[in-house]
This record gives sequence, structure tokens and C-alpha cells, in this order.
Amino acid sequence: MEAGNVLFGRDITTTMAADRRRGTLLISLLISLLITQIAAKSGVIDLDEDNWHQMLEGEWMVEFFAPWCPACKALKPIWKDFASWSDDLGISVGQVDVTTSPGLSGRFMVTALPTIYHVKDGVFRQYRGSRDKDEFMSFIEEKRWEEVEEVPAWKSPASMQMSIVAQFFKLSMVLRSVHSVLVEEYGLPTWGSYLVFALATILVGALLGLILVCIIDFVFPPKAPGPSTVVTSAGQKADDDEEDLVEDSEVRAEANMKEEATQGEPPEGGRSDNEADDNDERRSGASDGEGKEDSQAEEDKDSQAGDEEEEKDEEQQEDLKNSPEVRRRRPRKD
Repeated sequence: MEAGNVLFGRDITTTMAADRRRGTLLISLLISLLITQIAAKSGVIDLDEDNWHQMLEGEWMVEFFAPWCPACKALKPIWKDFASWSDDLGISVGQVDVTTSPGLSGRFMVTALPTIYHVKDGVFRQYRGSRDKDEFMSFIEEKRWEEVEEVPAWKSPASMQMSIVAQFFKLSMVLRSVHSVLVEEYGLPTWGSYLVFALATILVGALLGLILVCIIDFVFPPKAPGPSTVVTSAGQKADDDEEDLVEDSEVRAEANMKEEATQGEPPEGGRSDNEADDNDERRSGASDGEGKEDSQAEEDKDSQAGDEEEEKDEEQQEDLKNSPEVRRRRPRKD
């Protein structure tokens, strides 16, 4: 009898525990439904790096915010109130948390918070008006967004270059989180964390440079150097002799040209070339006679001085006879 009572008490306890679990599950389901209804009533769609492509279709108003931003906190109730009219306006209202989606902040080049964009079929325009519900609604109803300048194609968030910028922003957030882990969890000083990043940057840069050099050498292999020419002393002397011969030939050619130009000049005063040459010889003979008379007079005064003067006169006569001018003036013998 007592054993039966014990078993009956256990069944009652088990049944009550099951009822409690069912009640807890029912309450959780009601709470989730309530939250869903509140979110549906607000009309704000949370966008991140996985579903942001939704704004490329239809008309959107998107706010970029951060939980720590005071201006964003002040705009939050206004934005929810505006989102409740999204069905009547025929638009979608979204928001992006830049702290959890750094790639989107880089893709849209968000430099101030909050930042609001109007998107119409993939065309982006930045909203710069007042931040109140009536202004937002008139901006959509009156289509004042048509007066706003579009974001240029090269700066469009959907472009390839902005996708690269988004990846850099993601990398910056990863590095920031690594820095936080090194400083907070491992107790590394701030300068130590910076030193680690500096060394890592140098190593990565050196590795990338090595890879780039290998790729360039593979695509454009260097050419093998040809045999180098050895210049010996004999070869250098031969080159010098050849240059001397060239210079001598040039000098001779110039002298011949001058001589031909002199012979080709017309006679002055109706005189022929032979008469000019005879006059030159007479002048030279007269100068020779005068030199001899002077030398004899000098011998009478001082024999020694006369001998020296005679030698000088003879040297001058030889130089005069051998000069190029006298040679050119003499007639050629046929």
C-alpha cells in the first residue's frame, strides 16, 4: 500500500514538471511572437554584410549608426516611427550597425554618424536634410531625392573598387581585435603590440616582394649576357694610329682645298698668275740684296756682330724660301 502511494506521488511530480516545461515553452513562444510583431510594426530591417544586397532592388532609406553614438541614439525613435510608415510610402527602411559590419562602412565611405542613404534601383544618394519624420516622409513623397546628386560610378558601393575598400576595412577590424586580445588577455603593453604589428608588416612585405620578383622573372626571364670584348694594349695602339691617320688625312684634305681655292682666284688688275709670281721673286731678291748690304756694313763696324747677323739673315732667308706662302706662289712645273 505504501509502495503504491509512493509511485502515485512520483507520477504526480513528473506530471507537474512536464506541465511546467510546457508552460515555459508556451511563454517563450508568446514572447518571441510579441517581439516579431513589434519588429514588424517598426518596419526597420537590419542589414549586414550578408544581406545588404537587398537594397539594390526597390527604394530604400538606410541609416548607418553605432550603439555608442549619441546622435544615433537620439535618432533611433524617430527612425522607428518613420519606418512604421514604410508600407504607406512604398519603401523599405533599413539600418546598418557599423561596429558589426565594418565592411559596409568602408563600402559606403561612412565618415560621420549617423549617415543616411537613399537607394533607388541600385542608384545611391546621400541624404543631407533634417533628421525628423516629416522631413523624411516629404523627401520620399515629393521625390526630392531626384534633386540630390548621385554617387559617382567609381565610388558606387556596388563597384569592384569599393568591394576592395570594404575588405581593407574588415582587415582593420580584425587587426583591432587582435590588438585588443594581445593587450587585454595576454597583458602585452601597447608599444609591444605595435612592435609585433611592425615586425609582421615587414615580414609580410618582404614575402610579397619576393613572390612578385619570382613572378616577374618567370614571366620575363633575364637574357644571358654576351661575350665581353677584351681590349689589349696592341689593339688600343692600333686604334690610336688609325685615329692619327684619319686626322692627318683630314688636315691634308683641308690644305688641298685651300690650295685649289687660291689657284682658282681670278687675277687682280689684269695681271696673270706668272706676272704675280715674278713680282714676288723680284721682291724677295731685292730683300736679299738689302740684307747683304746691311751685313757688309755691319762687318766693317764689328766683324763678330756681322757674322751673327749674317747667320740670322741666312736663317730667315731659308725660312722664307721654305714657307708655305712662297711654295704656293711659285708656278707649277708641268
